[in-house]
Amino acid sequence: TFRAAAIEQLEVWAQRSDVPVIKTKQGGDPSAALYDALAAAKSRSTDVLIADTAGRLHTKTDLMKELDKMRRTAEKLVSGAPHQTFLVMDATTGQNGLQQARLFTEAARVTGIVLTKLDGTAKGGIVLAIATELGLPVLYAGIGEKIDDLIPFDSTAFIDSLVA
Repeated sequence: TFRAAAIEQLEVWAQRSDVPVIKTKQGGDPSAALYDALAAAKSRSTDVLIADTAGRLHTKTDLMKELDKMRRTAEKLVSGAPHQTFLVMDATTGQNGLQQARLFTEAARVTGIVLTKLDGTAKGGIVLAIATELGLPVLYAGIGEKIDDLIPFDSTAFIDSLVA
């Protein structure tokens, strides 16, 4: 992850959910960290590996190039990897979200959207344009900050909330 203090936050969530975490120091090479995590997952016969790349701005070319390098690293170590790439969108994101989604999809080959912060006043309407233009499914919704608050996305409930 590129976001400040994210490593510590991920360690807390890993401990809460009883899963191992592979990390590097802040500012380390993300592809090297991913390589280490993939090697550890393979040696432990782990079925699922989640790599958090948070904090990258679509306007920072070097950070977007890192995403592409990470994707290539995963492809080299695991056949067909990455199998899923989620773009986590904040429901408060406005029109800028469409451009973000375009660039992240180009760099990381995004396969689906996770829409967060639906527990507030934000409606997340930009996700309709993203899903339509880029053909990306919305897979999960974040409705709070607890471990069980990431739920499968319910399109009917979402549309109902937009028009209510």
